[in-house]
Amino acid sequence: MPNFKVKKIKKLILPFRKDEVELEWMAENDNVILIYTKVNEESFFLQVKKEKDSFIIKGDKHTKPSKIAYLQKSLQVFRDYFCHNEDIISEAFAFKHNALIEKTSLIAYDFDQLLAQIKGKIYIEIGFGSGRHLLYQAKNNPDVLVIGIEIYNPAITQVAKLAKKQNINNILLIQSDARLLLSVLKPNSVEKIFLHFPVPWDKKPHRRVIARNFCEECARVLGKNGRFELRTDSCEYFDFTLKQFLCFNSPKFTLKKNENLEISSKYEDRWKKQNKDIFDLWVWNLDNVCDGLNLDDFDFSDITFNANDLILLEKNFKNLTLKGDDYFLHFENLYQVKEGLIFKIAFGAFNKPEHCYIGVSKNIEFLFKKPFKIKENLKAIEKLKKVLKFHFDVIVFS
Repeated sequence: MPNFKVKKIKKLILPFRKDEVELEWMAENDNVILIYTKVNEESFFLQVKKEKDSFIIKGDKHTKPSKIAYLQKSLQVFRDYFCHNEDIISEAFAFKHNALIEKTSLIAYDFDQLLAQIKGKIYIEIGFGSGRHLLYQAKNNPDVLVIGIEIYNPAITQVAKLAKKQNINNILLIQSDARLLLSVLKPNSVEKIFLHFPVPWDKKPHRRVIARNFCEECARVLGKNGRFELRTDSCEYFDFTLKQFLCFNSPKFTLKKNENLEISSKYEDRWKKQNKDIFDLWVWNLDNVCDGLNLDDFDFSDITFNANDLILLEKNFKNLTLKGDDYFLHFENLYQVKEGLIFKIAFGAFNKPEHCYIGVSKNIEFLFKKPFKIKENLKAIEKLKKVLKFHFDVIVFS
């Protein structure tokens, strides 16, 4: 993460604007100052962390912008206008002035943008890496939108460049956890889901993408005619995945070993050179499991606060975690702003948590984007509303 360290900073007088960077307002507690920053209509927090004899300035990891250049430019502006050169201790960022380029339509920078672009047939590839298989599917299925999910941003940028070079336009890439994406897609909206050579995590199976709830989400978005395809060099992962899908009522399978495909990933090339076996598992005809939960929008309209309420919230704040059967709510930090408070919380499902900043003044609002409308998030936010209504009173924890 780009950052720099400085002995001291000048007095922060906000709002401040220089070129594309706007430093609008700040929130703080005893250890950290958060600076609400905008670059080219994207908003995020710069974080000024106080240490004994210095400050570390970096981006907040849970609100980071889509392009690292936006963060680098913001750090440069903060350094140049709120620090003295002689006070700089160290730097770990380098901004290039040609880096603030236009966004490409091949990359979705949030789920709202992705969902707005979904039309017609959909394939999904989870963890596309170098993009060989994803680009092959897109090139050979021009009437299909191939959505690629990857957690590593450099891979997304590189594959987008390759697609543009090859004039492939029917792909959409997003940096996310695949489990979150599946949870917000409509039922029966996907034709194929590819998971090729995932990290097997043989010694830590709880970290695998494959799990019972993941399989249920696959069933929901695929429908009976949709197909899940696993390709792996791990026999243990193959067996594990097969057992998860055998929990459905009448699944159908195709099992293959050492099948040669027209396209091969760099990992597959490596495994073949080592004479390792390659396993394929295709799954379809999955019955959809639905609990009928109504996923309404998050709504705080029934809660209002006055000055005394804010005083009580600040006084009673606790760093604590509340747990339900299938969700949790963790209060991480509290920050003061000019006319209210900001809570940083983690919440949702245990295996796919979200992190958000909540602004509390007269009303409550999400500062950046709303959480995904999945049942675990809704339950956690309902608990949040109760905690805030009762000002962290102990009766809400029973």
